[in-house]
Amino acid sequence: MVSGPSGVGKGTVVRAVRALAPQVWVSVSATTRVPRPGEVDGVHYRFVSRAQFDEMRRSGGLLEWAEFAGNLYGTPRQPVLDRLRDGTPVVLEIELQGARQVRAAMPDALLVFLKPPSWTELVGRLEGRGTEAPDVVARRLEAAEVELAAEAEFDLSVVNSSVEEAARQLVELTGLRP
Repeated sequence: MVSGPSGVGKGTVVRAVRALAPQVWVSVSATTRVPRPGEVDGVHYRFVSRAQFDEMRRSGGLLEWAEFAGNLYGTPRQPVLDRLRDGTPVVLEIELQGARQVRAAMPDALLVFLKPPSWTELVGRLEGRGTEAPDVVARRLEAAEVELAAEAEFDLSVVNSSVEEAARQLVELTGLRP
């Protein structure tokens, strides 16, 4: 499981991990967030309505879920359990609230914290996206302060100053070599 503040590059690093270790299955999270340009339903996220998300949550269909920057995000439970049962390495890309829920539900899960090289770099990445209103960026930065303070809750930490190096470290540290 990979977690870290918004803008740290979780998605980019996880894609690089898959290039190095193609046997890894990456869970596709459900979200109530509106798709960003270029995002494809079922590939980047499973885009659902708030009512659909609430039903998934009520029925126990989510391994973890969180509200972040006004949107709901969650990991569908059954696909993860199916892959683990088959012996497939699974990577979840989730936020701090979700990481805490996964730790409670699956104590043996390996939690990896991906952190930025500096606060200034994180701010630049979030502002540089240009896909969110300034108030959303501000909320993400407020949340990032809390998330960075929770680093000690994780089993491993990796700095994302280079996507390739961060991915290599994740593969090496977690034993994901093909």
